[in-house]
Amino acid sequence: MQTVNSIESLRFAVEDLRRSGSVALVTTMGALHDGHMALMRAARNHATHVVASIFVNPMQFGKGEDLAAYPRPLAADQARLEAEGVALLWAPDVATMYPPGFATRVCVDGVSEGLCGAARPGHFDGVASVVCKLFNQVRPDVALFGEKDWQQLAVIRRMARDLDLTLPLVENIVGVPIVREADGLAMSSRNAYLSGEQRRGAGTLNVAMLAAIARIEGGADVPTALAELTARLIAAGFASVDYASLADADSLALFDKAPQRPARLLVAARIGTTRLIDNMPVGPKSGEPA
Repeated sequence: MQTVNSIESLRFAVEDLRRSGSVALVTTMGALHDGHMALMRAARNHATHVVASIFVNPMQFGKGEDLAAYPRPLAADQARLEAEGVALLWAPDVATMYPPGFATRVCVDGVSEGLCGAARPGHFDGVASVVCKLFNQVRPDVALFGEKDWQQLAVIRRMARDLDLTLPLVENIVGVPIVREADGLAMSSRNAYLSGEQRRGAGTLNVAMLAAIARIEGGADVPTALAELTARLIAAGFASVDYASLADADSLALFDKAPQRPARLLVAARIGTTRLIDNMPVGPKSGEPA
């Protein structure tokens, strides 16, 4: 596996890969876990070569968030990527991605405004901006993103469509199902922040969400089911719940009654100082953002 740190080196390396096939991109902030490795394996099924990026993007961290504390185990990440057969690692520093005078942001209205967008103002501007840059830098044939951040996936697809990013990329932004721990907790780099007691309490998130979905699909009042979910998390030791919402799988418009079209139950909750997110399909069948 080759690791490159400059735009010029990246372009030469990607051009060389293209001589022997197609290119898939998986964007990450490092601190790689089995969920990331599932993305790399899925990418190998979609293209000849896999390019991974590692960049802890300061633009998507808000005031008081964990930018400085975010883990950066680059050597360990490189070893994991190489073991998975990744061809190229793009690992720029902040000065390369945001050189002096950088003054541009990508803002995606609508799908970015509620849920995590409301709890973390500016977060999705930072996500859209850096992903747009990564798409332009690598110019992949396909890009893969985990479904754990369903709202992020919707934002990226909307951005790619609206900005006419190079085809066939718009059709080839692939969502990969969430990888979970044995107790159902969605894998996340932030799980490492949890103490033993917090980690045990965090396992309630998956259980409470499944119970709420069963209630909703069984005909229960949606606001009541969501309130019960929130209460169950607080009782399990969560400090707060940013949101527990039932939303259209495509537009992310909120539902207040059982949906007749594909929907997602989306939750963000804090246990200790760690913010966890998760989502699951609800309704007649699961769907993906258009």
